[in-house]
Amino acid sequence: MFGSEAKHLFDKEHIDTRFLVSDENNPSGVALINVDEDGENSIVVASGSNGTLSAYDIHEDVFKTMGDDIFLMQLEIPVGTVEYVAQKAAGNGNRVILNPAPARQLSNDLLSCLYMIIPNETEAEILTGIKVTDSDSAEKAARKLYAKGVKNVVITMGGTGAFLFTPSNSRMISVVPVKAIDTTAAGDIFCGALAVALSEGKNSDEAVVFAKKLPGSQ
Repeated sequence: MFGSEAKHLFDKEHIDTRFLVSDENNPSGVALINVDEDGENSIVVASGSNGTLSAYDIHEDVFKTMGDDIFLMQLEIPVGTVEYVAQKAAGNGNRVILNPAPARQLSNDLLSCLYMIIPNETEAEILTGIKVTDSDSAEKAARKLYAKGVKNVVITMGGTGAFLFTPSNSRMISVVPVKAIDTTAAGDIFCGALAVALSEGKNSDEAVVFAKKLPGSQ
């Protein structure tokens, strides 16, 4: 039911659904979200069909028709499928952006395919072993990811801002302080907005600034 409703919404918004895959054997993935008094959330996920998406489900035409477009992914599908898409897309000259959530260790083969990775503080610590609490520790974590082959790193740090690391630039980009009511999907909004800005020709610095200005972004 959730998958059918989502496709209906995508079609209504004129989003291309040619390559959407329907799983006849498993239900749509479901996320149950708890929000505390500070607006922070914890999410319990029943992966459903998301957990069964394999490389065999990815139509080859996806890589032939996307041109110089951006592939934005996260880790709610099997990591093997993420690696397959990243390698194919990067080999085709596409920019691959990964939001590594839910967090887990990632191979250097995958990291080396990434144009950009966008972890939060917790995810960055899991990926690098470095506890991220400020701009200095964020830069150390970002440099470690860069050394593994990621070309650009953005570490989102809630109300503190986002730390951007590129080969030519590293800085903390602040946000307008707000009282959080519900942070659900803040990171998703940020990643989507950043990808849009990059696709419109903005550089990494401009894209992060744009994404941080959107209501609801992390």
